[in-house]
Amino acid sequence: MPMDFEKLFKSFSDVKIGVIGDVMLDTYWWGHVDRISPEAPVPVVALDKKEYRVGGAGNVALNLASLGATVSILSVTGDDDDAITLDGLFKSQNISTKWLLKSKNRITTNKSRIISRNQQMMRLDSEITVDLSDSDFDALLKKLDEYIREQKPQVIIFEDYNKGVLTENLIQKAIAVCKKNNIITAVDPKRKNFFAYKGVDIFKPNMKEVKDGLNLLVDDIRQPVLEDIHEKLKQKLDHNISFITLSEKGVFYKQDSHARIIPSHLRNIADVSGAGDTVIAVA
Repeated sequence: MPMDFEKLFKSFSDVKIGVIGDVMLDTYWWGHVDRISPEAPVPVVALDKKEYRVGGAGNVALNLASLGATVSILSVTGDDDDAITLDGLFKSQNISTKWLLKSKNRITTNKSRIISRNQQMMRLDSEITVDLSDSDFDALLKKLDEYIREQKPQVIIFEDYNKGVLTENLIQKAIAVCKKNNIITAVDPKRKNFFAYKGVDIFKPNMKEVKDGLNLLVDDIRQPVLEDIHEKLKQKLDHNISFITLSEKGVFYKQDSHARIIPSHLRNIADVSGAGDTVIAVA
């Protein structure tokens, strides 16, 4: 029976989803270069325009909102100007920030890119990557409880960028709360907490993260190999679905006895940044 895609995409409007993890502000400075600095052998970039965008876990929330879902973001930022900018960007896309905490213990992650002639010349990162303090940890868990009681979401997505919001303890407690409330959990993991997501429903790493996490040297991505990888992951995570992105080769999934490689439609793409965010949002 053919898939009714129109019905599928309309159904997003009935879904409430929370995204918990590391949010970021992406700042883009576009300019032009006419000369070299007399102070040092570096180009002088004359600024033409500046733009702010939502990054990190916020980009997944943005994807979900663009699909029509009701989205809330759960995270901890700094108590600074970048947090105010980020809050405004979320609200402009109808993403709820009611459960977004500001902490004087942290600064808001801001990745600033300087671009000239369509080429990135430099990136400046302003961030704190230490784990949440005990008080911020308790406050975020409390916000998660409040969010679940008030909104009754169907899904919570964990977006881990190793910036300290998703600690191993918080991950385990949040998954337990979701299971208690029959909420589907999905995760886009990073190496640091790769095996902390025990009992999650959908585990969505890319192939490089899988090879790093399991210390594999394989380059063969045929389905039998991937099914064996799923079993290795399941022994450690006891999760439900493996959903592994395979770059230009598509994605692989396995749930129970059902497994398949879904090939990609090849396109000439200049920048694949954020592709994984789109994949987990639709999944």
